[in-house]
Amino acid sequence: MSTINTSQYLYVFNHVITNGMNREGRFHLGKLSAWYDFDGYTCYLGYKDLTMTLYFHNRFSFDYQEEATLKEFDLLIEKSEKEFTKNHGGS
Repeated sequence: MSTINTSQYLYVFNHVITNGMNREGRFHLGKLSAWYDFDGYTCYLGYKDLTMTLYFHNRFSFDYQEEATLKEFDLLIEKSEKEFTKNHGGS
């Protein structure tokens, strides 16, 4: 996996929360889901069997079953960030 850019993941997280469909406390947009703890300090991005946890102070962790899923997630995040930025004129 390439170097982790937490701001990239937080950008995608925010976009999914802002533009996704809320179903039982999780927001869904395309293949991604996003949700957060009650205090908002811990954020989650989901894809298939993978959950990325974004903690306070730019810490993070991944929980997944298949290595291929992690690679797919990384590519999906990169693609999503480019698409969201292009469609909304920001970065």
